[in-house]
Amino acid sequence: MVAPYVKFVAKKAVALALTLVLATYLVVIISNLGGYLDTLVRNQIIKEVTSRYAQRPEFQRLPKEEQEKILKREIEAELKARGLDKPFFPDRSLIYLRDALSLNLGRAMVIKSASGSSKVSAIILERLPWSVLLFTTGTILSVAIGIYLGLHMGRRALSKFDRGMSLSAIILQSIPPWYFGVLALLIFAYRLHWFPSGGWVKKFYGVPWYILAVDMLHHLALPLVCWVISTFGFWAYVTRNLVIYILYEDYVMAAKAKGVPEEMLIRRYVLRPAAPPIVTMTALALIASWQGAIITETVFKWFGLGYLYWQAIMALDAPIIIGLTVTYAYLLMITVLVLDIIYGLLDPRVRTGGG
Repeated sequence: MVAPYVKFVAKKAVALALTLVLATYLVVIISNLGGYLDTLVRNQIIKEVTSRYAQRPEFQRLPKEEQEKILKREIEAELKARGLDKPFFPDRSLIYLRDALSLNLGRAMVIKSASGSSKVSAIILERLPWSVLLFTTGTILSVAIGIYLGLHMGRRALSKFDRGMSLSAIILQSIPPWYFGVLALLIFAYRLHWFPSGGWVKKFYGVPWYILAVDMLHHLALPLVCWVISTFGFWAYVTRNLVIYILYEDYVMAAKAKGVPEEMLIRRYVLRPAAPPIVTMTALALIASWQGAIITETVFKWFGLGYLYWQAIMALDAPIIIGLTVTYAYLLMITVLVLDIIYGLLDPRVRTGGG
């Protein structure tokens, strides 16, 4: 039994590792525009070195050939110091790949942290808590509300409540959170002035913690509500369909015929088999929530990882884009592998199919 299980886990790990390497290399190529960014940086270095020496009178008095030699030597030294003396394919692209996979994320080209650091890891760690605060909280609320409603929809299938909620769920999940965000800002921020129009706090330093907490919740309210409204419908509809499917399984029908009370039937015969897919989707959604949401964070000026993505894309800051993508890829890979390992232990059919 141990050997097939080890083989199953090894296959999953190898497949995920290969996927990670391939995905990371594609991100390296795309974020560097196929090496075009290196060309831009090289041209910028040449321009800066030439401009710097052109302002020196002693340099201007040198013969033309001597000037060219000095400029060539200085430009080559600067390019070598920045690692730009090698071609993007294959040398620098593979160096980028190696550094990304080893989580040696390097320094950002343009963006800096609030403390002035250009280290990619420092910038990501500074923004991560705000994405977690908004989107992880929102995901947990969405899942809880969706499962509660979906359970009741499934138990009362085709009733007016089920039909109404199903229609609402489909409509709400088809509308992106940022659209609700724009409407909420227009009404509650700019029209009624009940909530701030963006950011996460008015003043951070020199404020008692309890006032800071209330202010933070005030800023958090609109984006959180918009996120929950847009996403809970998915969880409600998925749970509803799972419950309906399980309720018509033979063993559930047999238990119902034996007179098992409805509450026990739902708890023991429906929720247990429905739990694995819901747990899987919840785990993946929580990991995805750590990446934030680019447009939603931009609309609300919420300085999380989604807004950082947007800033990096606009600034063509390749190290930030690569760092964010690789960090998420590692988290996703670990989560999927852990879920596969757990399912392989709990259900022999999984590892048989995987083997």
